[in-house]
Amino acid sequence: MRPGQKRFAGKNVLVLGLARSGLAVARLLHSEGAFVTVNDRKPRQECPEAESLEREGIQVVLGGHPERLIHPEVDLLVKNPGIPYHIPLITRAQDLGIPVVTEVEVAYLLTEANIIGITGSNGKTTTTSLVGRMLSKGQLPSRVAGNIGMALSELAPAMREEEWLICELSSFQLKGTHKFHPRIGAILNVVPAHLDYHGSMEDYRESKKKLFSNQQIGDVAVLNWDSAECRAIAQELKGEIWWFSRQEIVNRGVMVDEGWVVAHLPNHKESVRILPISSVPLPGVHKENALAAATIALAAGCPVEAVREELATFTGVEHRLEHVATIDGVRYYNDSKATNPKAAAAALESFEDPVVLIAGGLDRGIDFRELTSVFQKRLKGIVAFGQTADTLLNRAKEAGVSLRKQVADIAEAVDCACQMAEPGDVVLLSPACASWDMYTSFEERGSMFKQAVHRL
Repeated sequence: MRPGQKRFAGKNVLVLGLARSGLAVARLLHSEGAFVTVNDRKPRQECPEAESLEREGIQVVLGGHPERLIHPEVDLLVKNPGIPYHIPLITRAQDLGIPVVTEVEVAYLLTEANIIGITGSNGKTTTTSLVGRMLSKGQLPSRVAGNIGMALSELAPAMREEEWLICELSSFQLKGTHKFHPRIGAILNVVPAHLDYHGSMEDYRESKKKLFSNQQIGDVAVLNWDSAECRAIAQELKGEIWWFSRQEIVNRGVMVDEGWVVAHLPNHKESVRILPISSVPLPGVHKENALAAATIALAAGCPVEAVREELATFTGVEHRLEHVATIDGVRYYNDSKATNPKAAAAALESFEDPVVLIAGGLDRGIDFRELTSVFQKRLKGIVAFGQTADTLLNRAKEAGVSLRKQVADIAEAVDCACQMAEPGDVVLLSPACASWDMYTSFEERGSMFKQAVHRL
């Protein structure tokens, strides 16, 4: 198996970025006998972790990315997923033939666990969380990590061969993998996202596809039949393909058939009816995530009864169409995780009642024209903030939305939306943008939204 010998012993490793995954992988590599240097551009006063790393014997360089850190004796560069590849340290490493990976790759090389890798443009966290609950209910030993919760490096080395490590993975993380090999890999959907980082849709797509690069016969690839991108990807794969679909009957996997969630399983002569789709409490598009989670869990050997019980009781995770409160007949929902137009459109389509939308954030050059039709169908009003406020308000104007307001921040947006809404309406934070122009994360943005709602 992968672990055993100290494969990094004596290696010179540069860890770029002092976020949680950087800290975890630095400590892991140090424990493996590597000579580790951690580098972050933030000044020392903003890196309280530096002192403890230095006490442990790890070199820390802060306040910039000095080029002297990359030289021919460096054996490996482990980068924070969000750091772009065009910075000089990384381009110099590539020129010298130094492998550039993300923490996911290192954790994989040092674990015995069977890995489930889950990626997609939207729905990763909901699906990953639900798979974790299903496997736990089915008494399959498992842990959840990756782009959700703990870094892989915090869990992977201690996990055993009989355990499942369920990983939520971003395109940023997958781009920096080479040998990473999940027993089960799932792509939920592929729509344009993070193009400012990837530079092109092709690079974004190829980064997602790296999830399957090392799969072989006997591995499982779970894909969305309702996505043309996923159907195209399936033609290139070596693993056994399991599908999920809300629209079609599939020969292996989970689908909706005559109002029921139904599974076609390789070891069953007949299809298995799990429960009515109306009994799945997840709202709107997240029912698709429920089908994906069921497919992944069943492929891992989870009992049908455990899948059924979790499908019937799981109501979602924080910041994903999360019901915050109902105040004076108006329902408030936090969908701060909707960081692209496709996710925001799906959220809007989840409601039949009039919606006052709160949206806006980091400008990645998107024109939001794909939202015009759903604005026309669903919006009663829009409150926009951040770098993209003007563009979103223009799209709403084109859609004939008369109630439009630009505000300074989330707190003001909630007050303004409250004034626009009437009993029976929905106020929805679904920004369609990343948060980084104003907030450190979508979690911070969503939490501030919830605080503002609770102050009404």
